[in-house]
Amino acid sequence: MTRIYVDADACPVKAEAIRVAERHGIETFLVSNGGIRPSGHPLVREITVPGAFDAADDWIVEQVNAGDIVITADIPLASRCLEKQASVIGPTGKPFSKQNIGMALAMRDVMADLRAMGTVSGYNKSFAPADRSRFLNELERMVQQAKRASA
Repeated sequence: MTRIYVDADACPVKAEAIRVAERHGIETFLVSNGGIRPSGHPLVREITVPGAFDAADDWIVEQVNAGDIVITADIPLASRCLEKQASVIGPTGKPFSKQNIGMALAMRDVMADLRAMGTVSGYNKSFAPADRSRFLNELERMVQQAKRASA
């Protein structure tokens, strides 16, 4: 049975993920370090993980299985979940895959180096309505694919 795991601390699409999960009857875990507002939905579990900076990431990786779906903007977490054969999508609707994760990790490292040198500032472009739409479409596609695979 497919589950959805949301790296929820700074995720702008929690409500959208819950709507899709609700429509398909999929258990969903909102995992954070600092706690989030409870959803009240019986299929949604809010998990607050105390401890180190990557504790939420570690919890997700420990729980996720092949066929599950992970929502995160954290590229190293995406890589770890792909290794466990989960599907991974970023909040902007960009799916992570074995084919593109290496480049994403490399670009992350390059950008970190450029920020450290002061060559570039800032981190990500702002979240746009088109990103939300793309996310919903891609998450729906992933859910449908997971349903077909488990049938």
